[in-house]
Amino acid sequence: MPNTQTLHTEEQIWDYIREVTDPEIPVLNIIEMGVARSVDIDHSGKVTVKITPTYSGCPAMNAIEKMVKEKLEEKDIEDFEVKLDFSEAWTTDWMTDEAKVKLKDYGIAPPEKSVNDDDFLKSLSGTKIVPCPFCDSFETELQSQFGSTACKSQYFCNSCHQPFEHFKCI
Repeated sequence: MPNTQTLHTEEQIWDYIREVTDPEIPVLNIIEMGVARSVDIDHSGKVTVKITPTYSGCPAMNAIEKMVKEKLEEKDIEDFEVKLDFSEAWTTDWMTDEAKVKLKDYGIAPPEKSVNDDDFLKSLSGTKIVPCPFCDSFETELQSQFGSTACKSQYFCNSCHQPFEHFKCI
C-alpha cells in the first residue's frame, strides 16, 4: 500500500514546533529556548526532531517530547521520531535574544552569556549582581540558589520590593 502521508518541508516542521511552548515558562517556545536542535526529513519522508534537555534531569523534557509528538500528529505527520539528544550540553547561549526579552517581560531575570569560572563562583557566593526584571535596579540580593525549578534562582529587589527569579547561566 503506498504511503499517503502528505509531505512536509523542513521549514513547515520548524513552524509547527515553534507552537510548542516550554511547560515551565509558557511565554517561550522550545525553539527560542534552544531546546529544539534539529529537524531532518529523510528520503522516505520520515521526520526526525532532535531536542536537547536544559539539563539531564529536567522534568519538563517528558512533557516537551509529548507535546512535539502531539503537534506533529495534529499536523498529519505520520512517520516521525522525537529524539532526546545528549551529544552537546545545552547552554543558555542557545536561547534567542527574543527569549531573553520575553523572560524579562514575564518577570524572570534572563541569563547573561554563559558563565566563566569567576561568574560561577560569584553566583555560588551570592555576590553576583542580577538586575531586577521589574525596575532594572541593581539593588538585588540572592535569596536562594534554587527557585521554582532547578534552572532558576530566587532573588529579591530592595528597590521595588519584588521577589523574582533569575534564569541561571549554564
